Amino acid sequence: MTNPLTIERQAPAPLSGLGVEPPTGIRLARSTMAIILAGGRGTRLGRLTDWRAKPAVPFGGKFRFIDFPLSNCVNSGIRRIGVCTQYKAQSLIRHVQHGWSFLDGRFQEFVELLPAQQNVSADWYRGTADAIYQNTYLLRKHSPDLVLVLAGDHIYKMDYNRMLYDHVTKSADMTIACMEVPLSEARGFGVMAVDDSWRVAAFQEKPENPAPMPGRADTALVSMGIYVFNAAFLYEQLERDSGDPTSSHDFGKDIIPHILQRGYRVVAHRFSDSCVNMTEGRPYWRDVGTLDAYWEANMELTKVVPDLNMYDKKWPIWTYQEQLPPAKFVFDDDGRRGMAVDSLVSGGCVISGATVRRSLLFSSVHVHSYAQVEDAVVLPNVDIGRNVVLKRAVVEKNCRLPAGLQVGVNPDLDRKRFDVSSKGITLVVPEMLADLKESGA
Repeated sequence: MTNPLTIERQAPAPLSGLGVEPPTGIRLARSTMAIILAGGRGTRLGRLTDWRAKPAVPFGGKFRFIDFPLSNCVNSGIRRIGVCTQYKAQSLIRHVQHGWSFLDGRFQEFVELLPAQQNVSADWYRGTADAIYQNTYLLRKHSPDLVLVLAGDHIYKMDYNRMLYDHVTKSADMTIACMEVPLSEARGFGVMAVDDSWRVAAFQEKPENPAPMPGRADTALVSMGIYVFNAAFLYEQLERDSGDPTSSHDFGKDIIPHILQRGYRVVAHRFSDSCVNMTEGRPYWRDVGTLDAYWEANMELTKVVPDLNMYDKKWPIWTYQEQLPPAKFVFDDDGRRGMAVDSLVSGGCVISGATVRRSLLFSSVHVHSYAQVEDAVVLPNVDIGRNVVLKRAVVEKNCRLPAGLQVGVNPDLDRKRFDVSSKGITLVVPEMLADLKESGA
């Protein structure tokens, strides 16, 4: 019996039938299907990913990580989207079902959840490339000309149309979105070298000693994990890779080096060329994979003019909008004044005679009288008791902070009771508070 995923090698497609237009056009987007890789464990975020996949982690007062690539797709006109899930996926699945069901299947628009169904083999997803391979049947069903591969756990705004246009006009087999980072940070990325036409000449996945850009000894050009493929070319490469017993089935470690060695046309696309509403010309992209990076990215949003513009009506970030009453601030007595300064406060919150500074309160947070909250990220449905002091902290959802608790005041004490990052950010989760209650501390 013929393997339904096996295809004949096709010449690099000129895609002349797509009606290539300037980046503002929509024909390329309509001929594209996006696959978002959202199955990561997210272990570097510690206990924030004990019960959820990394792409489901809350961010920015009301969003989840997954909302950013999904919003970029919809705003770019790409409305055929698959989301590959794997580890601890229930929270992510529920969020996508609740918040992303507005696309209209009558017009071939959808966000489809793709757990590892083991319909190609008995394996779970073995790597980023294998996650796409196991869902090739779905891609072939919808017959896209181009496939856009995205990560589900980065915070950024990007017009994918411009990358698609770059891909087609340069007759590429594969296009890789890239950006410049300090050389000292490049070890965590795929590091690229390009020629004058931005064709990729070399690629190393997370090298110990990254190569700098020519003429810029302190900077490296790195992959963002955002790829565009000609669909037929992608199918061929995934089929070949699936049968390679030496492969780890990863785009960065296996697919990209292989196709570069064989002379296929791989080009780089500068992220800055596709950025939306850059602040002072600075592209915004954040890897929020550690507790420190997560806290810092949230804290940036409390600035008067943050680098990430979430108030842009032309490029909105979509999400599940829970129906909640407006935030409420009560009591106006000396020493007992409900107030929030330089903060984001979501619906359903009540700040009752407490002070909140430079913090993000997600939905349904209740801060009781005389509490002080500073430089904190407080996830949904948290109750902060009277006289609590909370500084430089991340509080997991459903926590109940007892009256008088101090967090972020005594680092040595915090390390005995909670998790404290290398930069002194304290993570509080319900299980830690239950242990405190049992011990009587």
